[in-house]
Amino acid sequence: MRDCTRWSLKRQMEWFRKQYAQHGKLPFSEILSEELVLGTLKSLGHTCYDSLYNPVATLWIFLSQTISADRSLAAAVEGFLAWRLSRGLSACSTKTGAYSRARSRLAEELLVKLTRVTGCELARQAIPDWLWKGRHVKLFDGSTVSMPDTPKNQAAYPQQKNQKPGVGFPLVRIGVLFSLSVGSALDLGLRRWAGKFQSELAILRDMWDCFDAGDVLLTDRYLCSHMEIAVLRSLGVDVVARMHAQRKVDFRRGKQIGMEDHLVSWKKPPKPEWMSQQQYATLPDEMQMRELRYRVQAKGFRPVTIVLASTLLDAEQYPSDDVADLYGQRWDVEINLRSLKTIMQMDVLRGVTPEMVRKEIWAGLLAYNLIRTVIAQAALQHGKQPKHISFKRALRTVENFRPALAAATPTTLPQIYQHMLHAISTHTIGNRPGRAEPRRVKRRPKPYPRLNEPRDEARTACRKKG
Repeated sequence: MRDCTRWSLKRQMEWFRKQYAQHGKLPFSEILSEELVLGTLKSLGHTCYDSLYNPVATLWIFLSQTISADRSLAAAVEGFLAWRLSRGLSACSTKTGAYSRARSRLAEELLVKLTRVTGCELARQAIPDWLWKGRHVKLFDGSTVSMPDTPKNQAAYPQQKNQKPGVGFPLVRIGVLFSLSVGSALDLGLRRWAGKFQSELAILRDMWDCFDAGDVLLTDRYLCSHMEIAVLRSLGVDVVARMHAQRKVDFRRGKQIGMEDHLVSWKKPPKPEWMSQQQYATLPDEMQMRELRYRVQAKGFRPVTIVLASTLLDAEQYPSDDVADLYGQRWDVEINLRSLKTIMQMDVLRGVTPEMVRKEIWAGLLAYNLIRTVIAQAALQHGKQPKHISFKRALRTVENFRPALAAATPTTLPQIYQHMLHAISTHTIGNRPGRAEPRRVKRRPKPYPRLNEPRDEARTACRKKG
């Protein structure tokens, strides 16, 4: 065993970066730099045999597999074979065993670090026009994804208790912190779908290090919690959240600063179990909060009343209309989660072990951040907001341009990049305020009965009937 030669890794990094528009003459081109990848590999003590599937090649194939419509191992290996032949290199086997073992060897820490660095660095380089009143706004929300029903997955991420053994699927709860300005994923937390300290709030508490003084957290009513808001305020972070349903609001109290807009004091509740006594003692006994109410009126629908809780206390600097407009952008986090789960097909994972499931999630987030980087490049060059560009169509454009980018020469590469970025910039999202769609499916499922018992038992029953 010996360290992978820097020459071969450098060549592969060049091809890898080229396919995700990481070119030195483009903005944000050093988000996934050669030094970052190779330096992270070195810090993790990553060594490999002088083989086809070294860490850089494996990472490259893994990400290509993540954004591809066909995510099978066979398709990934066949794509690698085609690439080698196009470069005049020797053919590799189409068997998937070697690549599968290489993915298993790939350090999870590598994917974690690359995802966090690419997401945070892209958000840090956002231009002022993309920020909200010059401030970075971060969105947090959670969801669940399923995985194959294997004993190891069930032990780590059990299925719902109301399902019979052998019928349901293991579930993992994910919580993702996004940047509002560029849409990149800043961090990820994983938990079981239910249980003590497995909630989205518990995931958010693990992400305090992702916040900088001056940030604004935009979240839903479930995360409108006194203690979490108090901790964020101690870090210099402001919060805008929808009021929790169990907290009563009386606009006749407090200091009035506008129509249905006032300042009140929230008293510190008893110490929660997750907080240390030392940290609890550092928080103030009362916390001044701003509560405001506004109504959303859409043609043909009843008005919806929304009450917000915020630490943005200055009504002159942060008028109620601006705060309400900011909360309206909270829907972006739902769109980002949809991009991950539906467009990138991460709602149903393929890993048969918890370790592989986690790698699959982190690889999906890393690929998502790279696509967001290309969107930011297109938005900057064509004077648009990144969040106004369709992620789905940008992903498809990058996928279609990847063969041309891989085969481009130094002379033709800039022109191909510019055509790709121009195409992505035209894929804008329509402004459809007040749009409401029923969550119903028109196409009927096939008339097969549901599997309500383990498949082995059902298969045995079929044999007996036959």
